[in-house]
Amino acid sequence: MNTICVYCGSNAGSDPAYAAQAKALGARLAADGIALVYGGGNVGLMGIVADAVLDNGGEVIGVIPQQLVDWEVAHRGVTRLEVVDSMHTRKARMFELADGFVALPGGFGTLDEMFEMLTWRQLGLGKKPCAFLDVGVFWQPLMAMLDTMMRERFLHPDQRNDLWHGDDIDALLAWMRGYQPAQADKWLDEKRRSQLKLTTDDV
Repeated sequence: MNTICVYCGSNAGSDPAYAAQAKALGARLAADGIALVYGGGNVGLMGIVADAVLDNGGEVIGVIPQQLVDWEVAHRGVTRLEVVDSMHTRKARMFELADGFVALPGGFGTLDEMFEMLTWRQLGLGKKPCAFLDVGVFWQPLMAMLDTMMRERFLHPDQRNDLWHGDDIDALLAWMRGYQPAQADKWLDEKRRSQLKLTTDDV
């Protein structure tokens, strides 16, 4: 676990506890010699976690689309700033750079980025651990929604459990270092699996 990508809000949120957790995570990554990969911004929790890594002597790699550079939200003090042409390129590059992914509290962008990584893993496009680092109960409604997806058979139980959720940074890093990806099939229906196999065999 040499690099961890952190997704989080470009706002700091209403509770100072969000910033405190971002600072704690950044300091711990630096202490453990784990480089931060993130969205390259200087605002919100993004800027806070990056500054915490830098303030503690760690390495920060920012990946940011040109549009956000033009909006003057790029962090110019990071170890390395990569400017890319689009949000799609940004996500692909962050995937290449990171050994695992952590979501701190955030909004649409945070969910979009983390769920794309979960989807890629579900489809066998990657085997990297994904975790939701909580503050209070911020992520608990989302975890309840995932439970509903599993209960209603839109999500395999092993894939539902193939992510970490909690608020303890020690436990988070221990889980990521020992991570073994689930081997569950995306398809819950045996008939659907058989149809897919027949189609593949016919090609």
